Amino acid sequence: MIKITFPDSSVREFNPGVTGLQVAESISPRLAQDVLSVTVNDQLWDLTRPITADAAIKLHKWDDEEGKHAFWHSSAHLMAEALQELYPGIKFGIGPAIENGFYYDVDPGTAVIKEGDLPVIEAKMMELAARKVAYLRNDITKADALKKFRDKGDEYKVELINDLEDGTITLYTQGNFTDLCRGPHLPSTAEIKAIKLLSVAGAYWRGDEKRKMLTRIYGITFPKKKMLDEYLVLLEEAKKRDHRKIGKELELFAFSETVGKGLPLWLPRGTALRLRLEDFLKKIQRRFEYQQVMTPHIGNKQLYVTSGHYAKYGKDSFQPIHTPEEGEEYLLKPMNCPHHCEIYKVKPRSYKDLPLRMAEFGTVYRYEQSGELHGLTRVRSFTQDDAHIFCRPEQLKEEFLKVMDIIFIIFKALDFENFEAQISLRDPSNKEKYIGSDENWEKAESAIVEACREKGLKARVELGEAAFYGPKLDFMVKDAIGRRWQLGTIQVDYNLPERFELEYTGEDNMKHRPVMIHRAPFGSMERFVAVLIEHTAGKFPLWLTPDQVVILPISEKFNEYAYDIAKQLNLKDIRVQVDDRNEKIGRKIRDNELKRIPYMLIVGEKEAENREVSVRRQGEGDKGTIKVEDFIKMVNDEVESMMNAASAE
Repeated sequence: MIKITFPDSSVREFNPGVTGLQVAESISPRLAQDVLSVTVNDQLWDLTRPITADAAIKLHKWDDEEGKHAFWHSSAHLMAEALQELYPGIKFGIGPAIENGFYYDVDPGTAVIKEGDLPVIEAKMMELAARKVAYLRNDITKADALKKFRDKGDEYKVELINDLEDGTITLYTQGNFTDLCRGPHLPSTAEIKAIKLLSVAGAYWRGDEKRKMLTRIYGITFPKKKMLDEYLVLLEEAKKRDHRKIGKELELFAFSETVGKGLPLWLPRGTALRLRLEDFLKKIQRRFEYQQVMTPHIGNKQLYVTSGHYAKYGKDSFQPIHTPEEGEEYLLKPMNCPHHCEIYKVKPRSYKDLPLRMAEFGTVYRYEQSGELHGLTRVRSFTQDDAHIFCRPEQLKEEFLKVMDIIFIIFKALDFENFEAQISLRDPSNKEKYIGSDENWEKAESAIVEACREKGLKARVELGEAAFYGPKLDFMVKDAIGRRWQLGTIQVDYNLPERFELEYTGEDNMKHRPVMIHRAPFGSMERFVAVLIEHTAGKFPLWLTPDQVVILPISEKFNEYAYDIAKQLNLKDIRVQVDDRNEKIGRKIRDNELKRIPYMLIVGEKEAENREVSVRRQGEGDKGTIKVEDFIKMVNDEVESMMNAASAE
C-alpha cells in the first residue's frame, strides 16, 4: 500500500497505481465529477496518471487555477484537432493555456484563417468534444519523437524537441491528433461543453521578428454554457472599459507613429491625473521618511554588466549608444536600481545612516516587439514609482512591513481592496537562472514569508517566479469586473549590494553589507493608469479626476455668472471648467455625462439671482440647489474625507 497525504495533513492508504480520479471517487462521486487535475508532490498531473509511491496530493476543481489550466490546455489540443481536420497539412507551433482561455500558433500553409472562419472551427470542436474521447499520455524517447514529427514534416515541433532533454518528453493523443506536450490534461473531451473562439492574430514563431509569422487563434471554453454566456457579457463590459478607448475619449494620452511605437504621449488631462497620483505617493513617502532622487535616462553599459541586468536582459534592451570615444557604450536606462546603488556609494555609510530610503519616478526603456505592444499596459518607455531601501539585515523585516503598509494605503485610496498576494521564490531545481548564494536566498525568502505571516496576509507561494536577483512579494488586484492585474511588487535583494560592493560601518567598527529592498507600489505609472481607467471605467475618484466640476450656463446670458463661480472654485483648489457652448442644456448635460466629470453645476436666472448652483452628480442625477460657498465646502469635505480614510494608518 502507498500513503496519500491530503492538504489537511490527513493520510489514507491506497493500492500502488491509484489515480487522482480514483482518489476523488473514494471521497465522493460528486467530487469525482467536479475534479479536473491533481497536484502530486508539487507537480501538476493528469487525473488518470498512476501514483506509484507515497505522495502528497491536492485535487483541483474549476475554481482553482490549476483546474482551469488543465481545462484550457486540453481545449487548445481540441482546437488543434479540429484545425487538423479542416485544414489538411496544417502545422502546429505552441498552444498553451493562458489566464483566460488558450491560444494555438499554427502555420496553415497556403490557407488563410480569418475571423469569419471561427464559427466553423467552433462547430467542429463541439462535434469532436461530443465524442468524449480520452486524452492519453505517452512517454517517448527523444529519438522517436524527432522521427515522428520529421516524418510528419512538422519543423516547428522538431525544433522544440531539439531543445528538450531525453527522458523528459511526452506526447498526448486524443482522437486523431497527437501533440508534443508535458500536460496535464482532462481525462476526456466530455467535460468541454461550451466553446467560443475569440480572435485571430499574427505571431512570430518563438516571438522572434526574424522568424516566420504564424496564425494565432485565441479561444475560451467552459464546462457549462451558462458560464460562457456570463463570460461574453463580461467581455462586452471589458470592451466598454478599454483604457485605449476611454483614454482617447477623455483626452488622457495618445500615441504617434512619428514619435515611435510604444512611446506614450501624455496629454494635459492625463498628465494632471498622473501627477496627482505621483503627488499622493510622494506625500506618503515623506511620512515614511523617503528621500527623492533623480538619475539620468542613460547609463554606461558597464553599469548594467556589473548589476547582472545586461546578461539577463541585454537582448530586451535598445541597442547600445556608441559615442565618438573609442569603446564607450551607453544604454537607454532599462531599470533604476544600478543608479541608486551608485548614489549609495557616493560617500561612506554608517549603521546610523540606515535604513536609507531612496525614491524616484524614473523613466526606463525596454524594447518590446511591435506585436506585443498594447496601449499603456505594454510600452517601450514607462515610468516606475521606484524606490530602494538600503538597510541592515536586522532591519529587513520591519522595512518590508512598512512597504506593505504603503501598498495597502494606495490600494484603499483607489478602491483596489480585492487583491491576492503571491510570494515568488526561486526554483530549487534550476538555480542557474539566479545570481547569489544559497545562504542569501534563504534569508531573503524567510524574511518575506515571516512578514506576510506577521501581517496576517494569506499569500500563495509560487516556485520559479522570483526575480533573477531575489525573491519578491507581488500583489494581484481584481478590478471592478473581476479581472486580475499584477500591480505592486516588493523584492528583497542581497545580490546587488554584493555586486556593487556596498558597505556600511557597523557598531563594531567593521565593514558590513547592507540588504536592498526594491519597491514599486504602482509598478509603472503607465500600466497603473491603464488598470485604473478600466477599473473605474474612467469615473475616477473625486480627489484624483482631472476635472472635478463643469459649470453649464443655461444660456449665454449666464456665462458671466458661470465664470465668476469658476473663479471662486479655482481659488479653493477645485478643478473646474465652463461649458459655454451655444447648445441646449439637455445636450450639454448628455455630453458632459460622457466626460465622466463628477459634478455638473447648472446655472440660470434663479441661480444667478440667489448666488446659488443647481447640482447634478455624475450618474446620480439632480441633487438640489445650494449656495456656492456650501458647494465648495461639500466638495472639499468629500475630498478630505476620502484622503483621510485612505491614508489613515
